Amino acid sequence: MEIKEIVQQIAIACDDKRAEDIIALDMQQVSLVADYFVICHGSNERQVQSIAREIKDKMDELKIDVKRMEGLEQARWVLVDVGDVVCHIFHKDERSYYNLERLWGDADRIPLEIGLEG
Repeated sequence: MEIKEIVQQIAIACDDKRAEDIIALDMQQVSLVADYFVICHGSNERQVQSIAREIKDKMDELKIDVKRMEGLEQARWVLVDVGDVVCHIFHKDERSYYNLERLWGDADRIPLEIGLEG
């Protein structure tokens, strides 16, 4: 599976659990951490955990290795590392504080095919 398809599948998993403001950033020219970031937020700790678990389940279904998940217990900022793609799932209060979109403002946004119904 191509990396952009993995980004899409992660975004779909986020959307399936009603994550808000889902964006994907192409990090290839601005960071050595990962090729792509997917960033979203949930409105409470339970939703943040649910989003992270849905990503893990989707990757397992696609036979893609999730290298690690961090922050799941506190659910304020959960990081799901899928190798070349890292998903940041924030609690809504934390997202505006860390503001990764601004921090990585040089990264191009990737169009996502989510939330197209209705």
